[in-house]
Amino acid sequence: NEYKCLPMVNPEEQEMVRKKILDSQYKCFEKMNPPYCSRNWDGWLCWDDTPAATYASQNCPNYFVDFDPTEKATKYCGEDGQWFRHPDTNRTWSNYTLCNENTKAKLKSAYILFYMAIVGHALSIASLLISLAIFFYFRSLSCQRITLHKNLFCSYVLNSALTIIYLVAVVNNPEVVSRNPVGCKVLHFFHMYMLGCNYFWMLCEGIYLHTLIVVAVFAEEQHLHWYYLLGWGFPLVPASIHAVARKKYFDDNCWMSVETHLLYAVHGPIVAALLVNLFFLLNIIRVLVTKLRDTHRAESNMYMKAVRATLILVPLLGIQFVIFPWRPENRIAGEVYEYIMHILMHYQGLLVATIFCFFNGEVQAALKRQWMQYKTQWGQRRKDHCSMRSTSYTATSITEVPTFMYHHECNSEHLNGRHTEDSELVALKTGETYA
Repeated sequence: NEYKCLPMVNPEEQEMVRKKILDSQYKCFEKMNPPYCSRNWDGWLCWDDTPAATYASQNCPNYFVDFDPTEKATKYCGEDGQWFRHPDTNRTWSNYTLCNENTKAKLKSAYILFYMAIVGHALSIASLLISLAIFFYFRSLSCQRITLHKNLFCSYVLNSALTIIYLVAVVNNPEVVSRNPVGCKVLHFFHMYMLGCNYFWMLCEGIYLHTLIVVAVFAEEQHLHWYYLLGWGFPLVPASIHAVARKKYFDDNCWMSVETHLLYAVHGPIVAALLVNLFFLLNIIRVLVTKLRDTHRAESNMYMKAVRATLILVPLLGIQFVIFPWRPENRIAGEVYEYIMHILMHYQGLLVATIFCFFNGEVQAALKRQWMQYKTQWGQRRKDHCSMRSTSYTATSITEVPTFMYHHECNSEHLNGRHTEDSELVALKTGETYA
């Protein structure tokens, strides 16, 4: 009937018009009902309806030990709306080759990262304990700034110790995870608490530095009890909220899973503290650059000092966790990212102790004074000891000991030659004794 409306033309032109109409009709119906591959169960995974000429993908199953659930399995839907069939078996085929292709390499990388974390925290504990011993031993280093350093270092020590215990006793012990004792959850709670203390003492350092440099008029009137409350007290709140919510809504074994939004109860305040520290850092840099500009020094010197101050402040305030918050999707780039983040996270205590204690000018001056005092006392004791031996030698019979042996001993004890005259005098006295 539709062809009755066509104008009167010869049969050949009418047939050509008819073919064009049918072709347009077919394309229209194809768009209305595109070919697709129907839902399919391949024995391991269920594949949803998939448009033709496209790949479907989903995470690999966790049925097997050598399968990596973070990798992707794929299945191809052909242009004819049929699932791809393997040429050897002529059966529908899903591609699971990526599921175990990099498993060994990833396992090796995981072990390397695990031991990197252990070594990093062990080195951090050792360096931080040495730093704390220095701070407590030298009374000349006692001030508000050093007191904040002591608390920050203590939080690092406790956090590193709990991290090592958690990694060794829980993460590396599947039997404990399967038994799911209460102790591992209590350990996780204290681990979260100390993690919060670590970052909030960073915030305390940032607040103190900002007050000292930017609001210098109040620098001598700061009350440290507010810092104690923020550094040790406030982290109990997010850690307790996380523990209660985890017990009620996501009570997995030893609370090891990170596939839950409840972690934001702890990570949210930490990120907020880091962002505040980022603001402090930028404002401190602004003030430092302004002060350096006002001194009318050379531009290169001004920017060099500003950069140096920035590099010293960054590891203390933990800004690197704000600068690098996202993991790349590429496997190689992701591994590089993991190594960098492990160094920044697990070696931060060592870095902070090195910069704020071992490279501290006041600490170096105190250690040099102590070392010079020790050398002076040690040299005096050696001199007195040598003098006592010399007196004892001349006062007793020396018929069994030749004179040149004692002369050689004193010379060997004083290689700089400053006590040569004393030894010669001893030899002269021994000669008189023989006489």
